[in-house]
Order: sequence, then C-alpha cells, then structure tokens
Amino acid sequence: MPEGHTIHRLAERHRKLFAGRPVAVSSPQGRFAADALRVDGRVLEDASARGKHLFHHYEGGETVHVHLGLYGKFADGDAPAPAPVGEVRMRMAGGEHWLDLRGPAACERLDPAQLEALHARLGPDPLDEASDGLLAYRIIKGSTRPLMALLMDQAVVAGAGLIYVTESLFRAGLPPTTPGTKLSRRRWDAIWHDLRTLMRAGVAEGRIDTVHSAHMPEAMGRAPRVDRHGGEVYVYRRTGQPCLVCQTPVRTAVLNARNAYWCPRCQKAR
Repeated sequence: MPEGHTIHRLAERHRKLFAGRPVAVSSPQGRFAADALRVDGRVLEDASARGKHLFHHYEGGETVHVHLGLYGKFADGDAPAPAPVGEVRMRMAGGEHWLDLRGPAACERLDPAQLEALHARLGPDPLDEASDGLLAYRIIKGSTRPLMALLMDQAVVAGAGLIYVTESLFRAGLPPTTPGTKLSRRRWDAIWHDLRTLMRAGVAEGRIDTVHSAHMPEAMGRAPRVDRHGGEVYVYRRTGQPCLVCQTPVRTAVLNARNAYWCPRCQKAR
C-alpha cells in the first residue's frame, strides 16, 4: 500500500494537470458512474491529501475521495485519451490531459459533512504543516500497545506506513515492541520531527531514503539496495543482513499481523 508521501505527490500531480478548469469525469467500469455524474463537467478547484487518502475538490462543495489500498493505481497522459483498457473505475479528462484510476479500495463522492467525518477519523499527518503531533502523543502515551502498532494506526498518525514506522523507530533507537506508555514527550517530539523530515524528502524525491549520509552506499563502499520499494533503509526487509551501524544481523518477527524489523543492538529495550 502506498505510504503518505506518495499520496501527497499524487495530489500535487493532479492539481498541476487539472486544477482550475472543468473536468470530464466518467466511470468506464460503471462502479463509480452515479457519483461521476455529480461532478462531471465541474471545475476541479484543488486536490489534497491527508495520510493515505486523496481528495479532488470540485466547485459546489463536492469532493471525490480515493483510497488506493493495496492494488489501486493511477495512470495519466496527454490528450487525446486512449480507449479505456481493463477495469477503469474513474476517468478524468480536461485540457491537454487524461487520468485513469484502477483497482482502488475506495472511490466515492463525499458531501461536506461526510468529508469532515472522514477527516475526524484520521490522526495528524506529518506532512501537514499545521499538525504538531500532540494529539497523537496523547493517544500513544495512554496506550500499552506496541509503538509499531500505534504509529501504523491511521487514527493515531495518518500517512506513515510500515517502512516509515520501521525506520523511524530504528533511528530513535526504540524496539518496535516498546509500549506507548513508555514513550517520553522528548522522544516523541524527536520521532515526530523525524517522520516529517523523512516524509517531506519522500515527497520531493519520490522514494523512501532513511539512512544518514555516512551510511549511504557511496560512503560505505557497498552496493545500492535492490528492492521494488527502492531507497536506502536501515532495517526494513533486511532480515539477517548486517546492521549498517553496528553489523549485528537484522531480526524480524510478526507483530500485530505485520512483519517487524529491528536491530537487537541499536534498538535495545530500555
């Protein structure tokens, strides 16, 4: 599932392609047809993101909400648009561009009340300049759940997925099993700042890099990481490989139905 930086990049892309002009909206597949009719021909005023949720805002207060889930993907190109291929849930066309959406977990029209309710279910987004993370810390501090599970809970922190959570905990020197009640405000502030920094870099670069310059391939004389997710990381999907900092083999275990990765030396329980 795409992490929050990818959704923010998509919002920027869609704003650039379509904002400020009328957009033709349809559903070749048919599953979004009724909602598409409600926004077809309207001006797309803006596109925004909150966590892993993407929003297209149309004149008249209508909003289209998209959650890509595990399989959703966008494709776009220059006009004229080609004939739809496969299960295209939503097609947008306007000006010199077209866009197709396939396989999302959600693609729906929301009225202002529904949009507000969805936002209320989400925690603060590290990529939102107005968020300070205090609400997230209050929830974390009051919970005995493991930090990994708390940080991946979109009602606590919106947008951080397994890679960002795994890597931020390594950089903080905390085991993923650390109970939320054990997290000090000082350490939380450092994690929040780190998430914001890493995710902003992800928006800018389009990939997830979490290692410091001293641990990059060129600095260490090692081969670049080869993985479909791209980017240089400390422990994510590096089971059994030496930690880039201390050379201890990286461990993995299932935690809350997800694979957790950590260095037993750099992330010792305190």
